[in-house]
Amino acid sequence: MEPSEGYVVAGHEVGVGPHPRPWPTDDRFDPELLEHGDRRNVGDRYRYWRVDAIVADLDRRRHPFHVAIENWQHDFNIGSIVRTANAFLAAEVHIVGRRRWNRRGAMVTDRYQHIRHHESLDDLAAWCHDNSLPLLGVDNLPGSVPLETFVLPAACVLLFGQEGPGLSAAAHDACDTTLSIAQFGSTRSINASAAAAIAMHSWVREHATLG
Repeated sequence: MEPSEGYVVAGHEVGVGPHPRPWPTDDRFDPELLEHGDRRNVGDRYRYWRVDAIVADLDRRRHPFHVAIENWQHDFNIGSIVRTANAFLAAEVHIVGRRRWNRRGAMVTDRYQHIRHHESLDDLAAWCHDNSLPLLGVDNLPGSVPLETFVLPAACVLLFGQEGPGLSAAAHDACDTTLSIAQFGSTRSINASAAAAIAMHSWVREHATLG
């Protein structure tokens, strides 16, 4: 375990300490974690597991929706969106534009989440076409369909714009449909990572098997 992966909440380390002996012999377990403890930001079911073993287990259960985010200005929300995509077990996260993005908000969850880069929106749209996945933009734009009344396809790509400007004009044009999130206060828009969480949870409510 790398020191940067230690997870602290309210000043206290979370996780578990060294595993009592005898140690489990299953090859999913990491000897260093068994010896020194597991303080990573992972669910209890994955305590002491190797990273590649966790990814392999997630791959057996991933949901068929994807998440895409525009990255023209190094948006700080991308890390949070990656973390949420991991929580809701998205198939992949697609970064559109700049290859580099701020990973701080991801809380190391990018190690467990498949991430694909696209140089342009045309590249993303072509990938969606080749994989028969509808591209659904999420932004409160004129003509958008309310997310609350829209039936999300099981397999799809949810595309989000950057904080502030939202979906670019090119992104809006590339989408098959644009969805809006109902708001009732005075603000024009909500935070991009909050919008992504709402949209992903809407998918979960429609399609995920609980328990």
